[in-house]
Amino acid sequence: MPEGPSVTPTEAVPDRGSRVRVPAHVVHRSFPTETVVLNLETGIYHGLNPTAGRMLETVEGAETIGRAAALLAAEFKQPRSLVEHDLCELCRALLERGLVVLDAEG
Repeated sequence: MPEGPSVTPTEAVPDRGSRVRVPAHVVHRSFPTETVVLNLETGIYHGLNPTAGRMLETVEGAETIGRAAALLAAEFKQPRSLVEHDLCELCRALLERGLVVLDAEG
């Protein structure tokens, strides 16, 4: 499937309506104690704790950050507003490192 327009990190601020996508130059794999995320363009990898790894997996498959937050709030039995805030912060950090992009339509 062709990838749509995306927004660069300097233009983007993740919010509940944002659609997050892992670009083709980034791969990730989950292990019991962490998720390893590798940027193939830079060769730099990042480790995410199990919670952040689950958040990445969920937001990657969801229509928006808000939808992912609702799913994660139910899974973690936490208030949606708290999960949404933490998810936006995680996406912001991943965006700054070139590990995710925001679709312009999102």
